[in-house]
Amino acid sequence: MRPLFRDNAAVARSVFLVGPMGSGKTAVGRQLARRLGMPFMDSDAEIETRTGVDIAYIFEREGEAGFRAREREIIDELSSAAGIVLATGGGAVLLPENRERLAARGTVVFLDTTIEQQLARTQRGQHRPLLETPDRRAKLEELMRVRDPLYRSIAAVTVRTDGRAAGAVAADIERALREAARAAP
Repeated sequence: MRPLFRDNAAVARSVFLVGPMGSGKTAVGRQLARRLGMPFMDSDAEIETRTGVDIAYIFEREGEAGFRAREREIIDELSSAAGIVLATGGGAVLLPENRERLAARGTVVFLDTTIEQQLARTQRGQHRPLLETPDRRAKLEELMRVRDPLYRSIAAVTVRTDGRAAGAVAADIERALREAARAAP
């Protein structure tokens, strides 16, 4: 694959996808990486690969604080890589150091979605420890109240994903990156 923006340093930066669970970060990230000719990484998958256990197990054994410490290390390492597309976990923006690193080291894209879409996309998921609650809607609303302003605070690009195929969202992101590259001095 040829890098789409190999002659333009402004867009050769890494692209970091942020957004709530169920917004499509992994699916869109894979499509976007293919379109841009960049490697794709997923911070949650990397944590699972390195620990040999799933995220739910880490939450069970170490709690959310233990998971966030692992996530902070992975975000620091992966966001240092040049020219990748990285899908982050939904809560990666909670730590100020993660927000700072993502914003400084690449182009942050916020995949915005509604609570209804999140409910539909996460209903079959077994590995979402924060949704192990009787009222999933209330939990998603609570998470969004805290996280939405954080996503928006570091996003250079925001794309709505509701009811859209990953390829269409990736195409919109690619267009936005091209426009930003053309506008850069």
